Amino acid sequence: MEKTATHLEYTKETALRFLTMGKSGVEGLYGQADTTRREHMGDDVYIRGIIEFSNVCANNCLYCGIRAGNRKVRRYTLSADEIIETASAMATRHQMTVVLQAGESPAFGDDLLGGIIRRIKKETPLSVTVSVGNRSRETYRYWKECGMDRYFLRFETSDPGLFLRLHPGSTLEERLRCLGDLQDLGIQTGSGFMIGLPGETLNILAQNILLCRELDLDMIGIGPFIPHPDTPLGEKRNVYNDNPEMFFKALAVLRIFNPDAHIPATTAYDALFPEKGRDLALQRGANIFMPNNTPACHRKDYLLYPDKPGVDDPVDQYLESAVSRIRALGRKVGEGPGHSIKKRKALTLQR
Repeated sequence: MEKTATHLEYTKETALRFLTMGKSGVEGLYGQADTTRREHMGDDVYIRGIIEFSNVCANNCLYCGIRAGNRKVRRYTLSADEIIETASAMATRHQMTVVLQAGESPAFGDDLLGGIIRRIKKETPLSVTVSVGNRSRETYRYWKECGMDRYFLRFETSDPGLFLRLHPGSTLEERLRCLGDLQDLGIQTGSGFMIGLPGETLNILAQNILLCRELDLDMIGIGPFIPHPDTPLGEKRNVYNDNPEMFFKALAVLRIFNPDAHIPATTAYDALFPEKGRDLALQRGANIFMPNNTPACHRKDYLLYPDKPGVDDPVDQYLESAVSRIRALGRKVGEGPGHSIKKRKALTLQR
C-alpha cells in the first residue's frame, strides 16, 4: 500500500482509488484493513445474537422481502414472553448482546418494546441493541431510559435521489435526522448501507463509505444487495455481479476509514459466498458475528433476501459453527458486552 492508515486523507478520491485497485494491489488492501482492525479493535470477535421478533412492516422499500406489499409473506409477531425466553438462553451461548430486530411498524407499541427491554436488562446479563427503523426522538429517549444500549439504523445509500426511489414515503434527510437524535441522546449508534443497489455508481459507493466516517458511528453494517423475487427489484442484478471482489473491497476500505468502529461480518456474505463469505469478511476488516436466534418456526418468514443461510440450523449447532469459524481464523470469542470502542476512549480522555 502507498500509505499507512494513519497518514491517509479520508476523502472520496482516496476511497475511489482503493475501490478501483487492480488485482496486484487488492491483497495489500485486505492486509491493511486486517492490520487496522487488529491494532484498533484487537482479535476478539463479539457474537451478538439476533431475534427477529416481528416481520410486520408498514413500509414498502423496493428491495425488502418483508415489505408491506408482499402478500406472500406469512406474518408473525413474537410475544413478550417468547422474546424474553429466547434472550435468556443467549448468555449460555457466548452471546452477551441481544439484537431486537423487526419490520418498521407502529403496531408494536413503544411501551410494549420498552417493557421488553426492561425485562431483558433485569432478568439477563445481556446488552440490548434495537433495530426497528425510524422513530421519534422521544421514543429513542424512552427506550434508552428502559435500558437500551444501542440502536442500529442503516441509511442504505448516501444518494438522496436513489434513497427516495427505493423508500417510498421516506427521505434520506429523515433517516439522518434519526441517526443524529440517537447520537445526541448518547445512544451507541450503528448504521450502514447496501453494496450494489440498482442505480448505484462507484461515486455513490465511495460517498457511502465517507458518510459512515462523517457520522462517526459506533457500529457499521454493510452487505451486498441480493434481489428478492417478490419485490419490485426482483429482476434486477447487483451492480457488481460481474465484479464480486467489490463487496470485500468496500468492506476493507470501510475498516480503513473507520478504524474504531465495530463492523459485523453480515450474513449476506455467506449467502453469496457459501461457507466462506463471513470468514473472508472477518479477515478483511470485520470483528462482529451475528447468529440468528429467532425461533426456528419463524426464520423462513423473515427473509429480507432469498437463500438466507442458517434458517434450518438448530441454534446450538449454528452457535457451535460460529465459534469454530472464529477460532479457526486464530481469533478469540469476545467476552463481555463489547461496547463502543469510541465511547470507551472518550470516557478515558474525560478522566
